[in-house]
Amino acid sequence: MNKPQLILIDLDGTLVDSVPDLAFCANEMLRRLGREPWDEERVRDWVGNGVERFVRRALVGAVEGEPAEDEFDKAYPIFLQLYAEHNGERSQLYPGIQVGLETLSQDAYHLSCVTNKAAEFTEPLLEALGIAHFFEVIISGDTLPRKKPDPLPLLHVAEHFQADPTQSLMVGDSISDVKAARAAGFQVVCVTYGYNHGNDIRDAEPDAVMDSLTELPALFVNR
Repeated sequence: MNKPQLILIDLDGTLVDSVPDLAFCANEMLRRLGREPWDEERVRDWVGNGVERFVRRALVGAVEGEPAEDEFDKAYPIFLQLYAEHNGERSQLYPGIQVGLETLSQDAYHLSCVTNKAAEFTEPLLEALGIAHFFEVIISGDTLPRKKPDPLPLLHVAEHFQADPTQSLMVGDSISDVKAARAAGFQVVCVTYGYNHGNDIRDAEPDAVMDSLTELPALFVNR
């Protein structure tokens, strides 16, 4: 792979294992609605398309499907309140993230975080885990009119840095990241440990896969 001018990194499933917080809040929401909670491993398959989509999945217990709108309208504000209160309490950085970000920062790459998580949850989570300072730009799911898999967030950051999309890189864990990168003309590397709705990320055919962010610099042929 060519050494990029710009590196964008996804949040949930790439930098942070946020499922413990999400599962806790989803299950507390369900309890308040008189519903049974879900196993945390099942919840892992529902992450990646923003909070609203996550709540809908929690209500139906599946990636696909829609709850009754009156049920969603009751559940959604409960979840938002719970997540605002508990965001970052149980979430953890994946192994290698702190060292990987330090290395990339020392090598003077432009680093930005691009996520579908709403800004009210994104920035507090990055701050709580001590990595917000690594990112020059943070694009959340509600920062722009469209979010991943649309290419707009990626192209917006590339324009900000006046970076050539073909010399830019998206690092993520899901097919949404791959689709956004392809549409934007970015290179794309995916981590093997992410969510991706329970599917093997290799099936999405990113340019490369890695087990840790610390492996990223070694993928560049002209490093």
